[in-house]
Amino acid sequence: MRVNQTTNPNLRDTEAQRQDILRLFGGADLHVGEHLRFYGELAHGTLEGQNLGTALPNLRNKLAVQQAFVDLTGTVADVDVGVRYGRQTFADGPNLLVVPRDNNTLFFGFNGFRAWARTAGIRADVFDFKPTAYGNGGTQDDNAESARRFSGISTGIVVPETLFGGSKLYVDPFLWRLRNRSAVWGTENAREVRNFYGLHVWGDAGPVNLDWTINYQGGSYDNRSIKAWLILLAQTYKLGEGKSAPRVGFHADYASGGGAYGNGTLRNSLAPFGNNIYYSYQLFATPTNLVALAPNVTFSVFDKLRLTAEYQRSWRDTTSDAVYRANGSAFAGTQNFGGKKIADTLRFQAVYPFTSRLSFTGRYEHLIAGPALTNAGYKNSDFLAGWISYRF
Repeated sequence: MRVNQTTNPNLRDTEAQRQDILRLFGGADLHVGEHLRFYGELAHGTLEGQNLGTALPNLRNKLAVQQAFVDLTGTVADVDVGVRYGRQTFADGPNLLVVPRDNNTLFFGFNGFRAWARTAGIRADVFDFKPTAYGNGGTQDDNAESARRFSGISTGIVVPETLFGGSKLYVDPFLWRLRNRSAVWGTENAREVRNFYGLHVWGDAGPVNLDWTINYQGGSYDNRSIKAWLILLAQTYKLGEGKSAPRVGFHADYASGGGAYGNGTLRNSLAPFGNNIYYSYQLFATPTNLVALAPNVTFSVFDKLRLTAEYQRSWRDTTSDAVYRANGSAFAGTQNFGGKKIADTLRFQAVYPFTSRLSFTGRYEHLIAGPALTNAGYKNSDFLAGWISYRF
């Protein structure tokens, strides 16, 4: 159960938006012998409030099949293997590129298959998916999208713990392809085939936690070549021992931009199904034509209360292209005005676990629009949210 309050929604000088959100879901897990598993999950999403506009079915939905799959697993020559078919969530990759998107009322899901092979030190996952297109009625109108198809291979290598003084690090190369029959860049709507060649390094090296991604994107859009880069570098340093020790850190991110409004090479990067709130709780930013730098600190007070504060500065990679929202759409007109600076963003989060199953989360964000937005008539915005989660 969550309440979101956003001033100047869409960064326009308008009435504040309030979203009252309720997510209910439950699943059933059936194991038939050692190798066969069936899993199903139904979800209900409620959205009420003020100034809501048109509610998308992933925010308001009477009843949806969120997951429904079958697993077949086994061991071959000391290698754990398996295949999963059906509707499922998927998060095998960097958080900013592929994640179930907890900010939605219903989780983002896929339809298709994934297969895996794993040993103690190496793994590989192969998948071929179509995203779930929710209807807002019952369970009969939730279908696999026909326009988009996401496939590829994600691998993982465990770095020996003896390196870096006792590390728990993982190196995950990945190769993905996203095909979209109706991709929108600038004023064009056309077929896009985008390939993702990436490397994800994450884990702990002593007191340092790392989450680094380097990703080159190639392919074609409307017979134009794609050449884009994503470089996402997040790290924190633990000050002391124990789980509650404070951490200081920063993330520095580069998402190339350019070419959406014009001809020639398309240089706008794309995070296909990533964590939409990472750059803006209000969903006003995404790693497309974006450069961001954000120091942060996390610490505990009153034993259980965990607080995080972050100050993010954001710029455009190129002023000849637009500023982009989390859903990939451009802020209209921003491509026609100068101004490198997108925004300064102050963010705060508090998490308090009452029990192992019941917790409260509060978030606040103040976005100070920079010239890249204000020159096109966009405004500052505040976001405030609080919610209670109960898992049983």
